[in-house]
Amino acid sequence: MAVTAFSVEEEYIIRVQRGISVENSWQIVRRYSDFDLLNNSLQIAGLSLPLPPKKLIGNMDREFIAERQKGLQNYLNVITTNHILSNCELVKKFLDPNNYSANYTEIALQQVSMFFRSEPKWEVVEPLKDIGWRIRKKYFLMKIKNQPKERLVLSWADLGPDKYLSDKDFQCLIKLLPSCLLVWRVRFEDPVFCQAGKSKLSHPYIYRVTFATANESSALLIRMFNEKGTLKDLIYKAKPKDPFLRKYCNPKKIQGLELQQIKTYGRQILEVLKFLHDKGFPYGHLHASNVMLEGDTCRLLDLENSLLGLPSFYRSYFAQFRKINTLESVDVHCFGHLLYEMTYGRPPDSVPVDSFPPAPSMAVVAVLESTLSCEACKNGMPTVSRLLQMPLFSDVLLTTSEKPQFKIPTKLKEALRIAKECIEKRLIEEQKQIHQHRRLTRAQSHHGSEEERKKRKILARKKSKRSAVENSEEHSAKYSNSNNSGQVYGLSGNEVKDSVFQLYEEVQFSKEMKENSSFSRPSIKKEFLLQVASQAQLGLGALGNYTLGRGT
Repeated sequence: MAVTAFSVEEEYIIRVQRGISVENSWQIVRRYSDFDLLNNSLQIAGLSLPLPPKKLIGNMDREFIAERQKGLQNYLNVITTNHILSNCELVKKFLDPNNYSANYTEIALQQVSMFFRSEPKWEVVEPLKDIGWRIRKKYFLMKIKNQPKERLVLSWADLGPDKYLSDKDFQCLIKLLPSCLLVWRVRFEDPVFCQAGKSKLSHPYIYRVTFATANESSALLIRMFNEKGTLKDLIYKAKPKDPFLRKYCNPKKIQGLELQQIKTYGRQILEVLKFLHDKGFPYGHLHASNVMLEGDTCRLLDLENSLLGLPSFYRSYFAQFRKINTLESVDVHCFGHLLYEMTYGRPPDSVPVDSFPPAPSMAVVAVLESTLSCEACKNGMPTVSRLLQMPLFSDVLLTTSEKPQFKIPTKLKEALRIAKECIEKRLIEEQKQIHQHRRLTRAQSHHGSEEERKKRKILARKKSKRSAVENSEEHSAKYSNSNNSGQVYGLSGNEVKDSVFQLYEEVQFSKEMKENSSFSRPSIKKEFLLQVASQAQLGLGALGNYTLGRGT
């Protein structure tokens, strides 16, 4: 998102552009107090942001306003280039109030209330405010009325831009996700959870869904609440219920995981990715917050995101690289981000990564290079099967008794295949537009650089001097050979010559010229032809002496 600020008196006009299209831009007006309010709200992230200081006296001075404008521009640059801040609701509402004016917590509560009318056994304990990064996805802590100590998490999300499934197929696929069912004991009316015999989905490295339902505009899922949180909570030593900005923006201590943890967790995640790829189920949403930890076992979260058509957390990264154009390659690239976080305790500063810091093993660096390096991003990602064969993961032994299964009806498999192709097609088109925009920007930047301007001036001078010398020599040569030549010198091409002769004939037979005895024909012809030649940008130096044929 491109953001530019300029001031009108004490107000600042901000031009905001989403993506590469200039047409997708708008202007907003903000005062310094609005910036100050935003900055105070962002303090939860624990970052030192460069907001220009307040000034009570002389704050209307023109020089001061101009200086403050530069400071506010820098402030906007910092928050919009920070991956987490730029995606948070506070910044989105500040820069795009028209599209982010709705209260999605209220909307989610309305949807949940409608659901509870037919499912009275559930009860909301409290909203889990801002624990995730998505603006249109909300979480609530739940309980079962007859089991008040048991805690669950309800997640609600509306549809995204990549939702290509029909409403019927979408709702059917959402209902395939629960892997354990809520069974009621008739005698005691107490609910108990059990592994469902009729469950369609079961995998040791997929976090179980207790309940799932959907309508034409959103989906709602319930899972067990995990006190220890996600893999990202482990890496950042965060509390699961804290807001996303507080947990992950500026960790107090940056420390990666032990090598054995990296190997085990990485192998488990790759196994479940391979399982989904083999089943033809699109994912594309791997990141550390979508991996739940239960003891030493990683379990994948949010399989529903691809069905809802939600954008990936890392989309702004892989959209830059045209070789990452399938959901399988997206998963591998996202795995590279996750492995980097597990290794170094923080995300990479930029992607592609030119050089990697020291790691617990060179085997880790080898995998990182195959997924995040310049060469990998340029040439394409390895497959999940290839990563499993690499030394970092090939010797990891996994012990599990649960047999993986995912029973998808044939009709829904075809619907998934078509939806996956549509998602990839939109990604490829976006990558193509970004690539073309980059080429144009580079060309304009190169052409407009100071060095290039100097080169063009020097070349223009040399060309001008060379042209003057050539014209002078040509003029001398043609002057010596011009007598009775019957040619017009300096005109190139038969069409130009013919047009000149035609003009001459018109002058020759003009009544005005015939009747005007004060002008001689040669002088009339020469003046007229010089004017035509000048307008046509022909070589004037060769028109000094000429003959337009005999008998005139």
